[in-house]
Amino acid sequence: MNNNNNYPSQTSTSSKRLRWRLVFFVLFISLITAFILSISLGSVNIPLRNVFEILFRNSSERETWKSIIINFRLPKALTAVMAGAALSVSGLQMQTLFRNPLADPYVLGISSGASLGVAIAVLSSGLVGTNLLLANVPFLQGLGVVAAASSGALVVFGIVMLVSKKIQHMVTLLVLGLMIGYTTGAVVNILVYFSIPEKLQAFINWTFGSFGGVTWEQMRVLFPVFTLGLLIVQLNIKALNALLLGENYAKSMGLNINMARMSIIGSTSLLAGAITAFCGPIGFLGVAVPHLARSLLNTSDHRILLPSTTLLGAILALLFDLIAQMPGNTFTLPLNAVTALVGAPIIIWVIMGKRNNKIKITT
Repeated sequence: MNNNNNYPSQTSTSSKRLRWRLVFFVLFISLITAFILSISLGSVNIPLRNVFEILFRNSSERETWKSIIINFRLPKALTAVMAGAALSVSGLQMQTLFRNPLADPYVLGISSGASLGVAIAVLSSGLVGTNLLLANVPFLQGLGVVAAASSGALVVFGIVMLVSKKIQHMVTLLVLGLMIGYTTGAVVNILVYFSIPEKLQAFINWTFGSFGGVTWEQMRVLFPVFTLGLLIVQLNIKALNALLLGENYAKSMGLNINMARMSIIGSTSLLAGAITAFCGPIGFLGVAVPHLARSLLNTSDHRILLPSTTLLGAILALLFDLIAQMPGNTFTLPLNAVTALVGAPIIIWVIMGKRNNKIKITT
């Protein structure tokens, strides 16, 4: 009798697991395909056969093709994979922590801090009609965009981590992050207002977002930070699942709320700060990809969502970059414009077509 009662449940569980495996297989194949397309397509047409020869044999009919693949397209594709995965996973963590479907990796002001760092380094040396101290500091004048963004993000990260120890309610921390964003945004606007056009253009180009500016030397910094951030997220899975049902439930399971909160905020700040520093403030992915992953897999279990969100974010980042560079043309569209214009309607269609939006943890 018990076996009969359990049979539908066992069948349902097996069906879900089969569906998850199928989705993961499709996502994995899609990632490989998108990665190959990202390396193959561009303003210079390189046959696919030659692409594989360059990647696996380190040889090519033309030395120019080899240089394009190795020095430009390959690091750009790898950066897109890391950026898409990092921002998507960070958004997943923030939506769970704040229990807010609109939360994204930048909700704590990390992007605003990075923007302020870049604005100070790029714009302060070209202020019109002013003799501000910032404009005369040699360190700021020679500070690279990546270092400036990292410094700004690090300062905001330190403030958030310090305050999070004393704040009990997550809504208060959310409001604090918004206030930090408004404050830094105001300073950036002042710098923009008084800046000369030549300096302003460099800052605007950074805000557009791009995966193409990361070199192999910079990859030595970005990749370890990305790997460390994902490792911390992996360790947060149990805490994230517990937090889905509220902090009181999580406490009853023996979860240390303060430690879990600091770990989640720390990993998100690490991932989002690094990507913003190297690629600029990339929008949309962090808030939309977690919803798309939930819709595809019909679960909120982070054991399933984390790998699927990682893969899906990487795939979309590669596809958006392909659209932005418009293969066969010599100009490139702003990446942030493409992510919003192309991605938002897709997510709206998915959300509107999903009948059941209830949060469930599959065990």
